[in-house]
Amino acid sequence: MNDLVIRPALAADLVAITAIYADAVENGTSSYELDPPGLAEMTQRFEALRAGEFPYIVAEENGRILGYAYAGAFRPRPAYRFAVEDSIYIDPDAKGRGLGQRLLSRLIEECQSLGFRQMLAVIGDARPDSASVRLHERLGFTHAGLIKGTGYKHGRWLDTGFMQLELNGGTGAAPDPESLPERRFQAGRIRP
Repeated sequence: MNDLVIRPALAADLVAITAIYADAVENGTSSYELDPPGLAEMTQRFEALRAGEFPYIVAEENGRILGYAYAGAFRPRPAYRFAVEDSIYIDPDAKGRGLGQRLLSRLIEECQSLGFRQMLAVIGDARPDSASVRLHERLGFTHAGLIKGTGYKHGRWLDTGFMQLELNGGTGAAPDPESLPERRFQAGRIRP
């Protein structure tokens, strides 16, 4: 992975991102979508996250996108503005190379620099031995709950797990008025 670069995602990356996500939808259980969205829908999702100033990054090696990660609002109501939810997807041919850890580590750093206080992982098929659960545990996330049988995909019931990582001292201090979530709220860009 000497030539691996983690960088902000660009609109030009969306064809590869769409293909990676399509594989996750069709063959995996991390997403509860049953039909993969097309490029137009993935572009809308990307633009919505960019408009919210949330981090969206890719892992690129020799011009090929091997994975991507982003943070978005955990819930839309204003009181949730300091909490973000992470998402990470890896090209099936690139799994097992540590890309998830590199992407999530960078995403955590970016969310900390923006002033968020909580990062949440909502994990589909949250078996204790799942790659996503193990990845989040390695990076310090704690288990915050499990909801049984919330999804049905590939002929079986799936549990949804919640994991959480405190950022910037978590609830130990008042919100930073200079943080991105607070500035957006004060500017009226976060509404009920």
